[in-house]
Amino acid sequence: MSRVTDLPAHNANTAMPAWLMVLITTACGVVVANLYYSQPLLGEIGASLGMSPQTAGLIVTFTQIGYGLGLLLVVPLGDVFENRALISVLLTIEALVLVAAAIGGAPIPFLMISGLIGLAAVAVQVLVPFTSHYAPEHRRGRVIGTVMSGLTLGIMLARLVASLIASVWSWRAVYTMSALLVMAIAIAIRCTLPTRRPDYTVSYRALLGSLPGIMRETPVLRRRALYHACLFGSFSVFWTTLPLLLTSEAFGLSQLGLAMFALVGAVGAAASPLAGRLADHGLTRPWTCIAILAVLTSLLAAAFVPTGTALGLGILVGAAILLDFGVMTNVVLGQRAIYALGPQLRSRLNGLYMATFFAGGALGSAVGGFVYAHCGWRAAALTGVVLPALALAYFLTDRHCEIYCHSAP
Repeated sequence: MSRVTDLPAHNANTAMPAWLMVLITTACGVVVANLYYSQPLLGEIGASLGMSPQTAGLIVTFTQIGYGLGLLLVVPLGDVFENRALISVLLTIEALVLVAAAIGGAPIPFLMISGLIGLAAVAVQVLVPFTSHYAPEHRRGRVIGTVMSGLTLGIMLARLVASLIASVWSWRAVYTMSALLVMAIAIAIRCTLPTRRPDYTVSYRALLGSLPGIMRETPVLRRRALYHACLFGSFSVFWTTLPLLLTSEAFGLSQLGLAMFALVGAVGAAASPLAGRLADHGLTRPWTCIAILAVLTSLLAAAFVPTGTALGLGILVGAAILLDFGVMTNVVLGQRAIYALGPQLRSRLNGLYMATFFAGGALGSAVGGFVYAHCGWRAAALTGVVLPALALAYFLTDRHCEIYCHSAP
């Protein structure tokens, strides 16, 4: 495999080689999975390190905090630093902290390491806008959708992979194997990714200082970020509380059965390339509405499911697929729209976009868990319905269609 140097970024007749797209898509899936490996392993990790259940639960929290900080403090660097070097450094750091996690033996250091795992994992959010620079305008949505499908599969399969590896070896083996994979990808990225040196030059302080202004002065970004904050919040309500329902007496699924359920739900990841093609054909507006309605419908159906029956389980499977379809369609449509605003802003736009809806997801998880604990499944699912309803109401205020002017070919 020959090394790729600078590819012409805006030549409509030039496309990134297929093998390189496969590498980037795989990299996104492998790296983002590190955010979710700990979730099914909390009990084992806590017992091994002498953590109380409450302290073990903070592992996920610290990982999410690290990722959120990385979106705002690290991802914008893609607009000023050579992208291949930045991505390689982040991936190398990720591999090293995964090794540290595998050999960790004390609670507090492990929590700090978890935060660094989340922070360095934002390499994927530098990779996604990077690919858009080397995608012809008429195929940009398709390329973004392909990369996002890898990211989605990484999210959906992480818990299953972690559970299987831990059942055969131990939770430490999960982090060890992931470290090896990430290091291999870091080397491959360094040797094959084309260079991209942004023309924009500014101090780090000024770079971060530009973020509030970009959010304030960019209606496309604000709308797309708020739409998806609502949908991702609903997604988090569903996937935070559904495992509690499925493993309760109502359905009595085992952990393996729960993993299989999540695997079936990953079918919704197929929406990513489709959404990209729709955006390339100027269909962002109608499909945004369809995506929002899909999420709303899925939560409504799930709220009134007959629990403890095969029919109920089938409805929940359908709701999960429809939910994932709507969420993945909307995120790709949003990225296609904001990346059209200008190559010099893409990393900052992506960081703001992701940070906004990531906050929505965190809020959804917290609220969903609280409502489920106090009011049960139906109330939690109906709480999830409120969020896409708000997104739909906001969508209907866009009477000038201003956010779609960049989406048509």
